[in-house]
Amino acid sequence: MKLNEYQVEGFFDEMFAADGTPRSHAATLLQNLSRLPEGELEVRQRGAESAFFYSGVTFSVYGDQAGTEKIFPFDIVPRIIPADEWRAIEEGLKQRITALNLLIDDLYHDQRIIGDGVLPKEIVYSSKAYRPQCMGFNPPRGVWCHITGTDLIRHRDGQVYVLEDNLRCPSGVSYVLENRRIMQSLFPHVFAEQRIRSVRTYTSKLRDLLEHLAPDSVRNPHAVLLSPGIYNSAYFEHSFLAQQMGIELVEGRDLVVHQDRVYVRTTHGFERVDVIYRRIDDDFLDPETFRSDSLLGVPGIMRAYQSGHVALVNAPGTGVADDKVIYAYVPRIVKYYLDQEVILPNVPTYICAEEEGLRYTLEHLDELVVKAANEAGGYGMLVGPHSTAEQRADFAVRVKANPRNYISQPTMALSRVPTLVGGDLEGRHVDLRPYILYGREIFVLPGGLTRVALRKGSLVVNSSQGGGSKDTWVLDDAPTPAPAGPSQTQSQTA
Repeated sequence: MKLNEYQVEGFFDEMFAADGTPRSHAATLLQNLSRLPEGELEVRQRGAESAFFYSGVTFSVYGDQAGTEKIFPFDIVPRIIPADEWRAIEEGLKQRITALNLLIDDLYHDQRIIGDGVLPKEIVYSSKAYRPQCMGFNPPRGVWCHITGTDLIRHRDGQVYVLEDNLRCPSGVSYVLENRRIMQSLFPHVFAEQRIRSVRTYTSKLRDLLEHLAPDSVRNPHAVLLSPGIYNSAYFEHSFLAQQMGIELVEGRDLVVHQDRVYVRTTHGFERVDVIYRRIDDDFLDPETFRSDSLLGVPGIMRAYQSGHVALVNAPGTGVADDKVIYAYVPRIVKYYLDQEVILPNVPTYICAEEEGLRYTLEHLDELVVKAANEAGGYGMLVGPHSTAEQRADFAVRVKANPRNYISQPTMALSRVPTLVGGDLEGRHVDLRPYILYGREIFVLPGGLTRVALRKGSLVVNSSQGGGSKDTWVLDDAPTPAPAGPSQTQSQTA
């Protein structure tokens, strides 16, 4: 591993300036890496992979013929974000989630934003995630989107953009926490030398959020995490978060609704449930209200929810705000509800439901990334510059047949972070998913999940498409403390 041979190659690099010199916030880490004996970083990389394996840190890939369960790919070189840059990101995320919560509440009540012509009603009513069943409902504490994962990218120009919002059942935070635990064990001296903001409070803040949403009459709230079961791609995360919060992990068959109250079956009989952190999509949540063929949900749970006897996190109907077409209107949404300019801009987006956007998209398919409005995980997407003529022709037919279901965006040059490849450091493209909790106040987890496209030249960072993750270090403004002695604890850093 020779740091002086690392190539920036014309992209924005998170650790190196364009001339190849280390950025100031990365200098301490790079100095430590340069002092490692030859081959030591690869040894620690293998150690990290073994730790993930024995901890069962996995994800599932639907339709993978080689077997569904995989160890989540991890790269040992972290991404570092300086304190001043993180402050701007945090402020922008709080602004965005505030506006989106106001949007959701408005759409299920007065629909002022539609009446004032800011958001077309056809876009809202045709969204697959819009739930007329939620009209007129007031969620506990007035919050719809309790847990959000917002995907950010940095372009070649250095600007951070919002790529998309995830407000339904955002996943990945368990990997953030496990990445940090393993990195601290592998590089304790680096954590002693740098002020790296902690991520360990996430699960306690999440549990506090759940308990905050319980009915006022409940003194000791009983919260559970509702999972679709072991075959879900994020089942590791479901069990991990339940264990870390000290709450029960349940499936739909474990719950029953009686007189508009929810109960869980236990060895001691039925116990009342006050708050449900549900990792089941709206469609499958309640066969009485949504899909009647669902075997994953709980019959009558929506009645209990709308009666105020149980809280659901996130609220049903929240997904309307992460429809990729409605995403394109977020700058206007922020301006409408907050009378502010958006702090974190969207990636420039062409709306195929609009005549001009449709025409431009069809004429520039070879240049654009085309996305389906309600797909995730890198599916339902065309990356124009890397597509074939046949693929573009196929997408043209799809877009013409259902323009409402598509948006297009210019191909962004995602920033890169040095990544260990065959004993050398090579640049690989990354994005960032910070996690936002909206309870008594809005809390943004410092850093979040840096996803990395491990395939050379790839821009697709999703784990189901060959991506992995890195630990994300947000530096603190506070002065760097003196290195801890042998008898001093290192726990204060992260």
